Amino acid sequence: MLEVKGRGLVEGECEGRLLISSMPLSFYGGVDPETGVVVDREHDLYDRCLKGVILVFPYSKGSTVGSYTILRLARRGLAPAGIVNLVSEPIVVIGCILGGIPLMDKPSVNIVELRDSLNGVKARMVVEGRDGVLEVLERV
Repeated sequence: MLEVKGRGLVEGECEGRLLISSMPLSFYGGVDPETGVVVDREHDLYDRCLKGVILVFPYSKGSTVGSYTILRLARRGLAPAGIVNLVSEPIVVIGCILGGIPLMDKPSVNIVELRDSLNGVKARMVVEGRDGVLEVLERV
């Protein structure tokens, strides 16, 4: 089992399959709030649904409306179960606060670099106070 520690930003606990991107993500215009599917044709997660996954990506980009897109996804039951960033920006932090989505950043291991071996693997994430922990539950 791999345990990755990081900085806790939005408290919560979740389990899900890891969906890892090496690219920044814009929720506004890059993700369809009606389906939860990445619609940015240039993104490495194009046509993938974010519902129920633990989404790992370096950082967000784009408009502050992305925070409300995350909230819309959460209200429709289409949001990621949790999010891990290398560095979280206010767009994602606010969206996760509004949507009640656990969020951590600054992982002790660069999970993005392990994308090929960890994508689709089941994981558990616990964020309490200033601490975040991502536990990979399946062998890699």
